[in-house]
Amino acid sequence: MTHQEISHHRLVSQKLYKTSPFSPQEIVQHLGAMQAQDYAMAKWAIGSRTDATEKEIEEVINSGKIIRTHILRPTWHFVAAEDIYWMLDLSAPQVKRFTNSAGKKYGYDSKKFDEANAFIEKLLSGNNHLTRDEIMQELNIKKASNDDFLSAAIMMNAELDGLVCNGKMKGKQITYALLEERVSKPKTKLSKEESLAKLAQRYFESHGPATLLDFSWWSGFPPTICKSVINAIELQLSSITIDNQQYWFKQDHTDADNFRESVHFLPAFDEILISYKTREAAILQEHQSKAFTNNGIFKPVIMENGKVIGTWKRTIKKDHAKIETQFFNETETDKKQLIFKGIQSFENYLETKIVIE
Repeated sequence: MTHQEISHHRLVSQKLYKTSPFSPQEIVQHLGAMQAQDYAMAKWAIGSRTDATEKEIEEVINSGKIIRTHILRPTWHFVAAEDIYWMLDLSAPQVKRFTNSAGKKYGYDSKKFDEANAFIEKLLSGNNHLTRDEIMQELNIKKASNDDFLSAAIMMNAELDGLVCNGKMKGKQITYALLEERVSKPKTKLSKEESLAKLAQRYFESHGPATLLDFSWWSGFPPTICKSVINAIELQLSSITIDNQQYWFKQDHTDADNFRESVHFLPAFDEILISYKTREAAILQEHQSKAFTNNGIFKPVIMENGKVIGTWKRTIKKDHAKIETQFFNETETDKKQLIFKGIQSFENYLETKIVIE
């Protein structure tokens, strides 16, 4: 394996070649956690790895087989229902530092957060799914001018405490529901060491080849802890050193026979970019500012043979979806037509006509 081949291997490990059929929940469980603050794009992150339509993925999320909540880093992720409790037990204490800090600005300490939790539990009990605005109205918390940070901190704290998660969509509005009414608590709990080992192995098998610092960034745990857990599971992984940098990946990782010419129109915040500390394997340094910003805003990208060659955006119309593209380099019309064949899976996913402009 060479440094230039890393991105190809990641396409395999992240199931973007779609060599076998997987259900939406199987894709989420395979990847461990998929960043999901942009809900529409996060659904396509699943869709780009399966043959499921957007409606089918929405049904799986509404059913509670896939949970959307704050976990790992302080942002939303999709997590499989089977993983939600052990992953929350592991990562919630570190993420709660952010909610505790935000709460202090509004006079919220642990006691006030607990009081809010108790009220929210009564409010949502009996499979009562409510939007954040509806919950805040009952808590008598009015929207503030500074982006409503207090309500966000209250609900994130409730998520991290394992009280709430996403409920069923109410039209186009996201709701909250009680987690235990959606997913039953397991009878046994993993130790922190067991959970860390499980998380690390899941990451390297689904995102590898990846480095210690990649795992540290993705998991939110400091490099010292990540180094210890890699040492504990290294016999279950394979590794290769390239340019004095060690990359870890699954033991039975398939070789170049799996590679093929490919074009992918991938969503904003897709794991293929956001789950690594550095992204040079997939996108040239000179183009990175066109695909993501320093403050963490990622655009939808076009990948050809494992390399990002441009960005795209979609606008949903009444009877079609409009796709606009921006390539990093001048691209011939004939080649564009070949590249645009890569949008076919998005058309199938949306179940509507695609118009490219």
